[in-house]
Amino acid sequence: MSRNKLLKYPIKTITSALLYILALLLLFPIYWMFVASFMPDADISSIPPLFFPKGLYLKNYIEMFRTAPTLRWFFNSVLVSSITTILIVLISSMAGYSFAKKNFFARDIIFYSMVLTMMIPKQILLVPLFKIVRDLNMFNTLAGLIVPALGWPFGVFLIKQFMVTLPSELVQSAKIDGCSELGIYARIMLPLAKPGLGALAIFTFINSWNDYMWQLLVISSKILKTLPLGVATFKEEFSARYGIQLAGASVASIPMIIIFLMFQKYFTKGITLGAIKG
Repeated sequence: MSRNKLLKYPIKTITSALLYILALLLLFPIYWMFVASFMPDADISSIPPLFFPKGLYLKNYIEMFRTAPTLRWFFNSVLVSSITTILIVLISSMAGYSFAKKNFFARDIIFYSMVLTMMIPKQILLVPLFKIVRDLNMFNTLAGLIVPALGWPFGVFLIKQFMVTLPSELVQSAKIDGCSELGIYARIMLPLAKPGLGALAIFTFINSWNDYMWQLLVISSKILKTLPLGVATFKEEFSARYGIQLAGASVASIPMIIIFLMFQKYFTKGITLGAIKG
């Protein structure tokens, strides 16, 4: 065996070990958040720290659900994020198909102009968006969280870049067979674009769920708050109750973890194919 091959295996082993250690370090705060949410405050603050709960201490969760409308906040977040995700995936897939496979006047100019808007920091758009939402009487409503999010150029960009790699011969063959534009879009392009759509769904759901700044500006009613926005108030209401704060953070994190586990196949495949093809 050559010297290069002998050196290759130790380096690979060391690299893998370092990556595992780094992964554990990154996952430890999440682990601690979940574990500490089942501890009384005295155990959370104990020195030396406890890395495992002494028992299943549910008082933090019981107190959280009893003193705050956490279930309503959870429902609001799921509703807003789900509707936003469905609509953005639908709109982006339609627009992406048009930009990728249709020829029309100023197509490239329109597309690249839209891409340029991705460079504008969202903070700059907060004031004009807020005025529009207020003038349309959507202030302090869940619609005020959904409608402004639908104009997301990243979704169109992602799906267009994915669909442009699909064979145009499929579209031409379908047209020869008499398939309508809607049929080509729904029966041919969407099934082939599932990896890209899955990746976009994850991005959109997480982005909508974590859009704390916009939620803070639009929603003032306690009952209409989303879960991240409501959990943020725990820092003031339960300033010394770390267990309740960690319980709220755990509940707010669960949906994102579930969504990722459900769509990780499409997410990984979509990102990989996008990197290879585009």
